[in-house]
Amino acid sequence: MKADIHPEYHPVLYVDAAAGEEWISRSTQKSEETRDIDGVSHYVIRLEISSYSHPFFTGKQRFVDTAGQIEKFKRKYGKK
Repeated sequence: MKADIHPEYHPVLYVDAAAGEEWISRSTQKSEETRDIDGVSHYVIRLEISSYSHPFFTGKQRFVDTAGQIEKFKRKYGKK
């Protein structure tokens, strides 16, 4: 294997805002927010939808528009 071509893995804490679930994993993603868990600093990655809140996995339909995405889409692609 070639040296110095692979990205670094970091401990991360994924937070699903819609379901209120959190889980620890490793990823190449980083964020400005960190949280210490058992003495280890984890980057916090906030998600709008994950398998904990997605209708396919939960069987429940839920409308999530946290950042005004629908209005933004209508402004950009709506009829003029």
